[in-house]
Amino acid sequence: MADNKKKSNALTNNALVKKIGGQQLVVILVMIALFIFFCVASESFGQYSTIVSIMDFSYYVTFIAIGVTFALMTGGNDLSIGTGMVCYSLIGGFLISKLGLPVGVGMIVTILCGMLMGTLNGFLVAVLELPPFIATLCTMMIVRGLGSIITGGVSLSWPAADAANGWFRSFFKMTVGNTKVPVGVVWIILAVIIMSIILTKTKPGRYIIAIGSNKEAARLSGVNVIKWHMLAYIICGFFTGLAGIAYAGTFQTLTPGTGAGLELDAICAAIIGGTSMYGGQGTIVGTLIGVFLMCILKTGLPYIGLQANWQQIIIGMVLILAVLMDVLRTKKRA
Repeated sequence: MADNKKKSNALTNNALVKKIGGQQLVVILVMIALFIFFCVASESFGQYSTIVSIMDFSYYVTFIAIGVTFALMTGGNDLSIGTGMVCYSLIGGFLISKLGLPVGVGMIVTILCGMLMGTLNGFLVAVLELPPFIATLCTMMIVRGLGSIITGGVSLSWPAADAANGWFRSFFKMTVGNTKVPVGVVWIILAVIIMSIILTKTKPGRYIIAIGSNKEAARLSGVNVIKWHMLAYIICGFFTGLAGIAYAGTFQTLTPGTGAGLELDAICAAIIGGTSMYGGQGTIVGTLIGVFLMCILKTGLPYIGLQANWQQIIIGMVLILAVLMDVLRTKKRA
């Protein structure tokens, strides 16, 4: 018994485990194992084009996952980010393709739409004190319908890469010779670094964590709970807008009413990466690790012949496992 305890302490006190985090290290190992499994199961999975596909998927999922991490850190949630991302992208695309406005204007409006909805979510949750699940479920329905109304229910596209105003697509993928280079990874790394600093080294980040840890204690300590609680949802909205741009830069056609389910990918990634759905705990780096696990899983499943229905079942099981891990982790802390 004593020997097992010593081994456990030796593992948890290991410098690498402390630096990365025990759960994050396990997720990295699972991610590597999954990648090897898919490569062995399908020869085509290990090709460079598959890596590019994984990265394409990771851009917008990473952005919405970073955003929802801040909402989760307060003990809340945001179910509107999946359909919202598509809605804001549709609005920006409508301004560009139908009204002839510059791409830069469309990009700015896409982000502003996300921040506006984030402000609404923050108001509903922080000021009116509605349950986050109900509040963001309602706004999810609103943005789903709004995208269809503005576009008239018709699919549209942002400018193609070879068009004169298609320069924005090079932010995420460039063609060098005959090779497509996923340069969007640079923006992901920058976003993770910046938001990690904000969350752990700045007053807003510390207050957001404090709200999730104990909202009443934070209020009694003089923290303006409503202000910082709303900020968490505004940040979530901002990153949902960024995700809308990444989504438009990845796909040629945007369809109204889509995006449902992507919020679960982001939430699942954040929880797998160590963010607690009860609030007060999590890291942006952990969220990124969770995102890549989800991206590899969702990209690899079709390569082993699993149809979409089976993919949904497996993703659902992964989400259950992620929530179970969070429950067990919370009980252990208590």
